[in-house]
Amino acid sequence: MDPLIAAAARALAAGDPLAALKPIALRDDAPALALRGIAMAQLGDLGRARELLGNAARAFGATEPVARARCNVAEVEIALVLRDLGRPMEGLAAARSTLEALGDRVNAAHARYLEARRLLLIGRLDEAERILDRLDAGALPMTSRAGYELVVAGIAMRRIRARPARDALDRAESAAARVGNAALKAEVERAVQAFEAPAARLVTGDRERLLRLDEVEALLASDALVIDACRNVVRAGTALVSLAGRPILFALVRSLGESWRGHVSRERLLRRAFRAREADESHRARLRVEIGRLREAIRPVAEISATERGYVLVPHDAGPVAVLAPPVESEHGEVLALLADGEAWSSSALALALDVSPRTVQRALEALAEGGKAEWFGQGRARRWIATSVPGFPTSLLLPAFGVAD
Repeated sequence: MDPLIAAAARALAAGDPLAALKPIALRDDAPALALRGIAMAQLGDLGRARELLGNAARAFGATEPVARARCNVAEVEIALVLRDLGRPMEGLAAARSTLEALGDRVNAAHARYLEARRLLLIGRLDEAERILDRLDAGALPMTSRAGYELVVAGIAMRRIRARPARDALDRAESAAARVGNAALKAEVERAVQAFEAPAARLVTGDRERLLRLDEVEALLASDALVIDACRNVVRAGTALVSLAGRPILFALVRSLGESWRGHVSRERLLRRAFRAREADESHRARLRVEIGRLREAIRPVAEISATERGYVLVPHDAGPVAVLAPPVESEHGEVLALLADGEAWSSSALALALDVSPRTVQRALEALAEGGKAEWFGQGRARRWIATSVPGFPTSLLLPAFGVAD
């Protein structure tokens, strides 16, 4: 190997990008371009890093498929940090296949971990777990091992499994400590803080209490009928009724759940579900129709009884009713929950992660910006969005996970 390239590679492995740049800063051959790209990524200039790695991949060409695939994988890793989760990801599977076929186990395993990380970010937990099941974790370098454990922890947290999440975070902390990289340690610390922060609120009438993830898990495992306002579902044991996409029905069942020991007046239900300040007969007729639809929807887990003044929620079992809500509720809370991870997101990546249209996300971002809760930088496709203030953000741990049978 070229001694200057070897020296730069050793410096990068030791986490010293400035030392790595000294012998190769003026070179434009493919290996030098690749190492310069990695060095710029370590220095935080991700745009320049992507450009250099793309140039290196083209310079390697078809005659050096392993080197080219490694550059492609590095480009994808930068795209993940930039929350550019769409088109830049398309070549990852092909790069991984090339690395596996040509015997580069370390970088192939790293590519598979990146696939799982992307799937976690967009809520595809089942697919992410399948990727991890086929991953040889022992082949990962220690820096990637910490990231791998963060993905394992992230899946466990989104599935509301506190003990496996805590164990994975412990392993991530251990791996980060062995590497000694400050940025990696900070990433692990942010994940630990997210795990230890309140994950939800328990709402009962006019009383509220913040819950940690393990307390949420215990609540879902109890005999309570849980009205889950984080995912818009009603749970009772293993039975689950989804009201996602039916906001009026969920608003009604939530109101009934918050006052389940007594009736809820028709006037209150009209204000909550229809935002009707002064109800007329058309509102009351619509309420009767929607209550009928709600009765049918939640029949597997509960009944709704009419009283002289309103309605009462009656679970099939004798257990209590609990309403589970995000720690902080605000309009466009799901968008804020993703922005609060400290990274800069593109609107297209947010739309992909939330499984909604780009226009829906754009309207939410504009509203958040007007309210001083989000801000942007860059122009056109390079525009990125961040949360302006992290304290009090709604948790991302209980965001809906697509393709998950709870």
